Amino acid sequence: MTLALEVRDVRRAYGAVQALRGVTLTLEPGAITCLLGPSGCGKSTLLRLIAGLEPVDGGEILKAGALVSGPGVHVPAERRGIGLVFQDYALFPHLSGFGNAEFGLQALPPARRKQQAADALARAHIGQRGDAFPGQLSGGERQRVALARAIAPAPSVLLLDEPFSGLDGMLRAQVRDAALETLRQSGAAVLIVTHDAEEAMRMGDQLALMQAGAILQSGTPEDCYLRPTSLDAARLLGPANALPARIENGMAVTAWGAFPAGHGGDTVIARPEAFVLSEKGVQAEVLERHYAGARCDLKLRAGDSAINARVPSLNAPRVGDRIHVRLDPALCTIVNAGEV
Repeated sequence: MTLALEVRDVRRAYGAVQALRGVTLTLEPGAITCLLGPSGCGKSTLLRLIAGLEPVDGGEILKAGALVSGPGVHVPAERRGIGLVFQDYALFPHLSGFGNAEFGLQALPPARRKQQAADALARAHIGQRGDAFPGQLSGGERQRVALARAIAPAPSVLLLDEPFSGLDGMLRAQVRDAALETLRQSGAAVLIVTHDAEEAMRMGDQLALMQAGAILQSGTPEDCYLRPTSLDAARLLGPANALPARIENGMAVTAWGAFPAGHGGDTVIARPEAFVLSEKGVQAEVLERHYAGARCDLKLRAGDSAINARVPSLNAPRVGDRIHVRLDPALCTIVNAGEV
C-alpha cells in the first residue's frame, strides 16, 4: 500500500529557534492520526510545512510517493491537493456557507461544482445552513462549514489544526463526533493537531506524541498509553509515576512491588490506575484524596516513596487510612533512566 504522506527527517528553524528537529511521520489512506503535544512544540509548524505554506530547511515530504518538499523542491500549496482546516476556520465572511464550500472547486464545470459543494455540506451535517453567512453561524456551524470546504475537492490528505479548541463542553463533543464521522467517510489520510490527550485517544487510529520539535513516540493509542517509551511521552497522555527499579531474576523490583520484566531497565513507569486496592501487597498511607465522580485520585506513601493512584470512588479509602495495594503489570512498563 502506498502511503498517503511521508515526512522524512524534516527540520525547520526561525533564526536561532529550532521549531522542528528531524521529524519523521507517515499517514495512511483512510486513517486518522492525532498529533499531540503542548503549545509551542512545533505541531502547527509541521502542518504548515505539509500543506506547503512554508518550505522545509531540511528533510523531505512526499505525497503518494511524489516529492513535494525537499532540497530545491517546493510544490505550492494550491498544487498539493491537501485540505486544511485552520484553528479559526478562516471562512470568507462575504461568502455564504455554500459559497465557502464551492470556493476550491472553481476549475470544475458549474453543475458539478454546485453538486460537490452541496454534497460536502450535507456530509458535514450543515447543508440546511448553506445560505447563511459566517457571521450568522454559531461556532459549531462555522467549524462544519470549514470542514465541508476542506473535503469538497476530495483531497487525499486532510489537515486539521486544533479544530475544536474554540468550542466548549457538550457542543465540543457533539461537533467532534459529527466531524469524526465525516472524516472517516472522506477516505482521506487525516492529521489532527491537538493538545487534548483524551480527544487524541478518542479520535486517532494512530498517535504521534510531540515535544520540543521532535516526535517522542508514534503508535496506536493503546500502545502509546500502555507502553510509553519515556516518561515525557507517557505524561503527554496523562499522569504517570516513575518508580526506581532493579532487575532480579527477570523481575522488575520496586518499592511498590515486582512484576515480570521483558527487558532491562532501571525505572518503571506506572499509570495511577496501576495501583490496585488489595488485601495483600504493599502497605501504604493515604496522604491526599480527591473525589472525581466514578474515581478517586489518591496520593499514597510507602516508606520514602510517594505516588499518585487512581481507584474506583465506591468505598475508596480516606485520608489517613492505611491500605494495601498491588501493581498491575499491564499498566506498567520499564525503561532506562536516560530515556525518562
